[in-house]
Order: sequence, then C-alpha cells, then structure tokens
Amino acid sequence: MRGEPTICVTLHTLITRFSKTAHNLQELGFDYLRDNLSRKKEQLVMRWPRPFHFSIVDEVDSVLIDEGRNPLLISGEDNREAARYPVAAKVADLLIEGAHYTVELKGNNIDLTEDGVTYAEMILGTNDLWDENDPWARFVTNALKAKEFYRRDVQYIVRNGKALIINELTGRVEPKRRWSDGIHQAVEAKEGLKIQADSVIVAQITYQSLFKLYPKLSGMTGTAKTEEKEFLKMFKMPVIEVPTNLPNIRVDLPIQAFATLRGKWQYVREEVESMFQLGRPVLVGTTSVESSEYLSDLLKSRNIPHNVLNARPKYAAREAEIIAQAGRKHAITISTNMAGRGTDIILGGNPKMLAKEIVEDNVLPFLSHDTPDVETEGESTSHKGLSKIKLGPSSLALLAKAAIMAKYVHKSESNEWSFQKAKSAVMESIEMSNTIGLEKLQERVAEVTEMYPLCDAIALAYATVLKDCEIHCFDEGAEVKTLGGLHVIGTSLHESRRIDNQLRGRAGRQGDPGSTRFMVSLQDEMFRKFNLDTEWAVRLISRITDGEDIAIESNAVVKQLLGLQINAEKYYFGIRKNLVEFDEVLEVQRKHIYSLRQVILSGDSESCSEQIFQYMQAVVDEIILGNVDPQKPPKTWDLAKLLDELASLGGNLLTETFKETQEEDLQSSLEQILRYGSVEVDNFVLPNMPVPPNSFRGIRKRTSSAMRWFAMCVDDTSKKGRYTNIVNLLRKYFGDFLIATYLEVLQESRHHDAYIRGIEREALLKTLDMLWKDHLVNMNKLSSAVNVRSFGHRNPLEEYKIDGCRFFISMLSATRRLTVEALLRYWSSPMESEEIFNTADQ
Repeated sequence: MRGEPTICVTLHTLITRFSKTAHNLQELGFDYLRDNLSRKKEQLVMRWPRPFHFSIVDEVDSVLIDEGRNPLLISGEDNREAARYPVAAKVADLLIEGAHYTVELKGNNIDLTEDGVTYAEMILGTNDLWDENDPWARFVTNALKAKEFYRRDVQYIVRNGKALIINELTGRVEPKRRWSDGIHQAVEAKEGLKIQADSVIVAQITYQSLFKLYPKLSGMTGTAKTEEKEFLKMFKMPVIEVPTNLPNIRVDLPIQAFATLRGKWQYVREEVESMFQLGRPVLVGTTSVESSEYLSDLLKSRNIPHNVLNARPKYAAREAEIIAQAGRKHAITISTNMAGRGTDIILGGNPKMLAKEIVEDNVLPFLSHDTPDVETEGESTSHKGLSKIKLGPSSLALLAKAAIMAKYVHKSESNEWSFQKAKSAVMESIEMSNTIGLEKLQERVAEVTEMYPLCDAIALAYATVLKDCEIHCFDEGAEVKTLGGLHVIGTSLHESRRIDNQLRGRAGRQGDPGSTRFMVSLQDEMFRKFNLDTEWAVRLISRITDGEDIAIESNAVVKQLLGLQINAEKYYFGIRKNLVEFDEVLEVQRKHIYSLRQVILSGDSESCSEQIFQYMQAVVDEIILGNVDPQKPPKTWDLAKLLDELASLGGNLLTETFKETQEEDLQSSLEQILRYGSVEVDNFVLPNMPVPPNSFRGIRKRTSSAMRWFAMCVDDTSKKGRYTNIVNLLRKYFGDFLIATYLEVLQESRHHDAYIRGIEREALLKTLDMLWKDHLVNMNKLSSAVNVRSFGHRNPLEEYKIDGCRFFISMLSATRRLTVEALLRYWSSPMESEEIFNTADQ
C-alpha cells in the first residue's frame, strides 16, 4: 500500500476491485480514455473531477507486469493504405530467410539485407523502399514479421473470416483487441482475409500509468514474490507474503530436460498414460493451441480419454465444465494457461458444476430440439473413463418430472424454444435454487397453480441432484487424495518463473496433496529465442544418456536452463522499465491535456470564456515576441510583419480596423510611449492608434483584463531587456484590442449565451482533440526513432524527453492559434463556417 489510509466514504466510490478476467480492467482504462474524448458533460461515466481514490487489484502481477507491455489504445480508422498489405504479403513469401533478411527472435526484429532490399524493390517496381511518396518498407517489414513471428493457433486463431488474438498469458481469445502499427493487417493479408481498416491512435494509456493515477494502490496475488524488486522499484509497493491457510504438501518434482521436441512429447504422453492407469487426475499445461492439439492427437492414438481446453470456441465455451471435471478420478485435461483461472480444481469434482451438467443433459433435449452450435455453445465435455455419478430414486424421479414438463411446455408453445432460450431458462432455475433453498422450493412446487411449473420443477431437481453430487464428489475426492492428488505437467518453461508457479499452483490447493513436473526440450521456443547453446547441452545429454529422447535431471543442464529463464525475466523487466520511463514523459503531457479538457467540459461558462481570452492573449504574445526584441530599440523591430500577422489572425474583424495603420504610425506611437514617465494601464491605448471597442464592462471582464496584465509583468519565461515594459504595453494593447473586438461581435450577434458558450466549447475541444491525436502519432514515431541515436552515444530516453517536450510545446501553441482563428472566422462569417462546429445547442 502506498501512502496513508483515507477515510472510506462510499465503498463503491473509493474501492475498485477487479475480477480475474481482464474485461473489467480493460473497461476501466477505456472508460478513462473515452471520458477524455467525449464532447458532452453528460457522456462522462467516471466521477470527475476526482475519479481516483484507491484501488485493490486482484491478480496484481498479471495486471501491472504481464499486461504492462500492452498499452490500451483507442484507434480511429484509416483505409488509405489497405491495398498495400496483400501485395507486401506476396513479396514476403518470395523472400528467403538468411539470403534476403535476418531474424532476431529475442526482440521480434526483421532486418532486410542488401540483396533483400534490391530484390523487393525489383518485385515492387520502385527505386526506393523508403521513398516518402511511395513507402513500402513498413509494409514489407510487417509482412515478414507476420510470416516469422505470428503463427496461426499460437498467437492467433482464424474464426468467421477474422484473425483473433490469443492472449499469450491467459490462453483466451480477445476478440476486441488488435495489434497496432499495421501488424494485424499484415496477419490478415497472410491468411487471405479481408483487410480491416488501419488504426490511427486517438488515445492511449498503459496499465502502469492508469494505476499510478490512484493515490493509494495495493493488490493481491499468489505469485508476486519473484517480482518483489520490480514492484518496489516501479510502483513503490512492497510485497508481503501471507502464510497459507493450510500447509502446502504439494511435491514439486525435478525438471526433466530432453534434447528434442519429439522426445519430450513422447515422454509427456507416457507419464499421462501411467497416471491414467493409477487413476490420478492430470492437468497438462501447454503454451499454445497448436501444442495442446498435438498432445491430444498423441493421447487419442493410445485411446486415452481426455478433455482439451484452449482458445478454440468449441473448447473455451465450456471452460468451467471442463475444469469442474479436472479433479475427478481418471480425468485427463490438456490446457493452455487459462486453466483454473476463476474456477478451483476440486479433487473429486465440482458438485455444483456436475449437478448443473446433469440437469441440462436431462432437460434441454426435451425443451428444445435445436442442435446446439458448437462454435458458441462448445463441444460436449468428455466423460469417458470417469465414474458415473449415482443418483438416488428421488433425484431420478424429479429429473424425469422436469423432463416431462419440458416436453409439454415445448409442445404447447409451438416449438418456439431455441436452444439458447432453453439454456437460459435452465440457468435461471438453477440460480433460483441456489437462492431460496430446498425446503422453500418444495413448498413452491406444492402450492403452485400453474399447469406446468417448469422453473420450479427444474430448480427442485437441481437441488436434489446437487446433494447426490456432493456425496459422490466427497467420496471420490477422498479416493483421489489417497492416490496422491492432482498431478500437473508443465510442457515448457515460460518467460517468467512466476507463470510457472501459477501452473504449479493448480495442484495442492487448500492443503490437498498433489505433485508437479516440468518437462522441457532444448528445441522449445524460449531457448531458441534467447540463444541457448543447444549444441553444448545436446553433447552433455548424449554423454549422460544413450539417446537424445531420454529424460535427464542433470543439475548442470537444469541450472543452465533456469539461468536462461532468469535472463529472460531480466530482459522483459528491461522492456517494461523502458516502457514505463518513456510513458512517464507522455503521462505528464496526458495529465495536462486531460485536466484542461475536463475544465473546458465541466467548467461553467465563465471559465470557458476565460480560457478563450487566455488563448487570444497567448497568440498575440507569440506574434509580438516573435517580431520584437526587448534588448534592442523599437526602431529595429519588424513592426510591418507584426501588423500583417495580427491582421491575418483576426481576419475580417481586424483587417478593416488596421487597414489605414502603417508601420510608421506604430513606430511613432512607441516613441511617444518612451517619453512618458508613467502610463495608466487601465483602459490603455497606444497614442495615434485605433481605439478598441469598450467591451470590458462589468467587474468580471475588468478583473480578467487586470489579471492578464499582472501575468505579463511577472512572466519570467520571455526574454528580458531595457525595453521590456514597452513590449508588455504592446502585448496588452493588441491583446485587449483582439478580446474587446471579439466580445463586441458576440454582443452584436444577439445570440443566447448558451449558444455562444456551446460554440466556444466545441471549438476548444475539437482543436485540442485533433492536435492531441496528431501528437500521439508523432510521439510514437519519436519513441521508435530515438533508439537509433544510441549509436551516437546519446541517451535515447533523454532525447525522447527533449524532443517530446518540444513537440508538446509546439502542439499547445498550434492548439491556441487554431482555436482562436476558428472562432474569429466563425463569428466574422457564421454561415460560411458553420460546418466547423457541431454542438448540441445548434
């Protein structure tokens, strides 16, 4: 926990707790971003102006570390380059690794060789892949990345003509997520799918930056101890280890190493088969859809019944049902990393899930004759090899009664029951049973006046079946415990020991017995990615064993592999640290823009108008300070250019006023000011210059003018010199003139104040959003470009800070200038400029 505890006012307001799924977490981040893209106060969903108090994050290591490399993005669409992706994909197919390009697995980088560049240019008919007018380099590089690094059924699956990302940490499909920087389009082109629109970043934030917005931050997880230093360094959060409720009696067996993938998978199959013969439940953890289905085929060849749980819809849809069976006697479950997240693996089986499954199997076929869609409803869970649950006479009778009622209800309603409607009805009945209890259900069934009380009958059947399932699961659980409990097999070391520990943690929960075993191959992707000296390891294994497919538990080999895993952790920590440090630069800018946006959106009409006046004064100041030098006399100043720029800024509003004013007039006026001993700044006018309209009526407007003058006097950012006072008077005169002219036009328009404030607010928000979006694109390009400067012995982070600050200052200046120009242009010719704005008031 960071900082001192606060007083809890409202639990809903102050505590944000996240479930084990990423959905709520992502929605919080997107709510924050969407709130800062909205154009109306009524669209805000967070509690502004102080939406953040403190947060307790479940699975905090997964959120802040695993997901930390993937920023949340809101993107717009850009179809201009869509036709290039299929062409680049065909070019990538013709290029050969080694001859035309080199691959760096560790950093997922592709480098074209000179021959590759020449060959690609020849195929595409261009003289330069990096030509700004015909840029092909990015598309060819992305196509090669899609070819080498993004594999079907590993990083993504194809469903309904779309490439859907598989989360490498959870194994789940993320249908709403897309890779950025054109990678997703390159994957779609590789698979021959329809190319979706290119993404243009509109808003972005990392999870680290999002949760740093909370003054108080804490979290909970079972696997944070290995990342203790990172939590302390990056988030100032110490890790406190809480003892388990019951002693952990799980046995973690030594890692077994194999020289080849073939040897590893054969040995995994043999271990699964031996455990199946004993009756022990087994959970096999795999890293991809591809490897889980490969092992499934091996087990099918030996007629070993099993269940598969991976990102394919037919399996993922029944995740809870599959996990419910995973602790039963003889149960074999092959799963990606998603296994057990949110559902405990209970030895002997999960009685509630099993009772639900029995009720559905007995009722759904009579309530609906539709065939369930495997893609959405999932493939039936395998019960082969598992003991049959013995149901008592009362359970069988109530199931039969519920089935008969379902049959008559279906018949009486003219076959209107779809499979989904029937399943929803069963689920509602089960929820009702869990809520009101068995005795109340029996009373309801006895008192019911309906001819066919279907829901009550299903709920009563479920409650009775549940009691039988509890007895069966308890007895079977005791039997499984005597056999040694759940056995977990890991088929690869992950990039972090923490993820391996999550898999180990599926066994031995709540004091249950269990065991784990990791089997790895020197041909695993992680070892290839981090350049393990596999030849050394193979030679060592050959000396220890007679064949390369035999398992060894040599300390020398295992120590080498674990050392490589620690190096991988350090490498990815460096990536996350670099991402946080770079994002801290953008975080400061984001806070400034979003705070300004909330002031504009949520502030009253006076604050919105004051913002406009400040913008006008700032734009006038930039023009004046760009053409004068307070250290040199006024006769050296470029007054002609100054007048031209001010006239062009104000358009028709100022052109007529200053059309008779010459450079000499302004020069003469400044010389008179120099001779004055003192000047009355209230209602100040330069001698012989046009008099501004008398628009500063009322205490608010006069106070606003005085405050702007005070800000000029204490401004320490502008250049100082002998003629600073003259420059400040020049700034005040033209600033007041522009603002007074603007106020006079508003008064003459005779529009209602609400309409005027709506126009002003829309101009502010529209310009700010447009330029902030462009700034995000520029900052992303800059973050990639500054890495090259390290070759010149310059620090990329420092370069990013310097150039990022320069970009931001330029963006703010452009925002002020464009907002002022848009407003002045609108009020000088509203009919011609009306399409610029789109307000509710209009």
